[in-house]
Amino acid sequence: MSKLLGLTLSSVLVFQSSIITTSVVNAQQPLYIAYPPKNHQTTADKIFLIGTASPQGDVTINGEKIERSNQGHFAPSFPLKLGTNKFILRHNNQTINIMVTRKSATPKIPQGVAFAENSLSPSKPISVLPNTPVCFTAIAAPNAQVSVNIANQNINLLPQDELIKLPANSAILTDSNTPITNQITQYQNCQKFNQIGRLGTPKFNLTLNNQTISQSGQGTINILNPNQLKVVEITANAGVARTGPSTNYSRLTPLPKGTIASVIGQEGEWLHLDYGAWIKENETKRLPNLSSAKALIRSVKLEKNTEETKAIFPLTLPVPVTVHQDNNKFTLTLHNTTAQTDTIRLEYEPLIKSFSWQQISPDKIEYYFELTSEQQWGYDLKYEGTNLILTLRHPPEISSQSNQPLQGVKILLDPGHGGDELGARGPNGYPEKSVNLVISKLLKQELLQRGATVYMTRESDKDVSLRDRMKMIDTIKPAIALSIHYNALPDNGDAINTAGIGMFWYHPQAEQLSKFLHDYLVQKANRPSYGVFWNNLALTRPHTSPSVLLELGFMINPTEFEWISDGQQQRRLTKILAEGITQWFTQVEGIKN
Repeated sequence: MSKLLGLTLSSVLVFQSSIITTSVVNAQQPLYIAYPPKNHQTTADKIFLIGTASPQGDVTINGEKIERSNQGHFAPSFPLKLGTNKFILRHNNQTINIMVTRKSATPKIPQGVAFAENSLSPSKPISVLPNTPVCFTAIAAPNAQVSVNIANQNINLLPQDELIKLPANSAILTDSNTPITNQITQYQNCQKFNQIGRLGTPKFNLTLNNQTISQSGQGTINILNPNQLKVVEITANAGVARTGPSTNYSRLTPLPKGTIASVIGQEGEWLHLDYGAWIKENETKRLPNLSSAKALIRSVKLEKNTEETKAIFPLTLPVPVTVHQDNNKFTLTLHNTTAQTDTIRLEYEPLIKSFSWQQISPDKIEYYFELTSEQQWGYDLKYEGTNLILTLRHPPEISSQSNQPLQGVKILLDPGHGGDELGARGPNGYPEKSVNLVISKLLKQELLQRGATVYMTRESDKDVSLRDRMKMIDTIKPAIALSIHYNALPDNGDAINTAGIGMFWYHPQAEQLSKFLHDYLVQKANRPSYGVFWNNLALTRPHTSPSVLLELGFMINPTEFEWISDGQQQRRLTKILAEGITQWFTQVEGIKN
């Protein structure tokens, strides 16, 4: 996966049948540390030390002997105290010193009359509609009196004795995603303003022990005129819409290039669009001569060819859209749209079982497609002028020949990382990028033997951007796309006891494929299960094809790494994976032979 471990690689590459497989030589391996890197800093309360040494002799860390795998790899975890932590590793006559600094994850509470650093909010310029709550927060010592002055108003902030902090999303990977309660006093209050115009910058006041200080905030506040809202057009090919004004918030359906919407608020670089989503300002351009972002729609037309069915929605304006997939149902929502519809032309076979629509609110329409099978094969959305084109892909047709069961099936393989992007690393420094390529090439050969047409995002050790990988999926439109990876963990994970097969999907059309391949590999390859995850990853986000990211084991697990780097086991794994892919295609409802 994308977590980087270690320093430089140390491995031997062996060429067999034009496919690179790995063979690790450890007999004379000196003491080597792959992770953590030099002068590592973390907020985790523990750290694993990943490395290797020749199997002869003991390895000690701070004088204590540690357990190792048969080939000499190790990955023990140690608690971290705040500040500097020193680890001394010894093996025979070799010594390595490791320094790890643990930084506090909670704000530092000031001593005396002062606000905690960077605790005043809003911290960026904001714009909102009249009577929209604006929330002010600050962190200071307990028993203080805190208030805000703005627009000739004095607003008292109320103490919240416990500050609840959510862990990072990655915490679910180590089963440690419990909210954290910090005994920190945060002062907060929200206020609505009805006067239009710039209110200026709030001034925060703090009184403690008969001493008072004032400090200006950084975020100016502006109240928008509802009758003079800015209208913008999406200029990115797929505008990234989110549930809130930062990348911490969840993604919504991407907005097709050309989408037009009114702006009902702004926070820093983020625009709040009228249908509820937020988007970065640099993905838009202002339309100064447009004062409304509302549309009308009348007829809708469905047309088909051999590979896809298109639904064409002629609108008076390109409006924001959202998509919802659920088993054999596909729902398209048009926002800011009112229907004047009397007639719709339909095409049913081979994809659509039934169709209906409803104006669910004065400016929102939902279109419902019930499909002939539960497995969906991808979709696309784009504007051509003011026409919204929804493309629903048909199931692939596969061969009835027993020796070529995947004939006619296009499969894209994405060997993760490459070039300067090394990925995770094994105890001896062997990089994930290399084993990803090994497995992908072996899997390609297995799939070709079964008749599939196979594409790869890279066939050598080179840099390929995430955007280019995603673009290749959208251009080729394979039946399925598989991104091949090996796993690592955040610092507070357990590298010794965490192992196994993991699958990651994002769109519901990839869920069943993820579950099937996970179960198949666990059972047939006799591997541990790490689990199946819904995850917002770049290579799971393409919606033109069912796209799955496979984590085929843990590079940082000393024992599992021996299996990962064994050429015979690599060939066995890819044969089983190809058999699983073939079986999934042959049993999926709706595929024709």
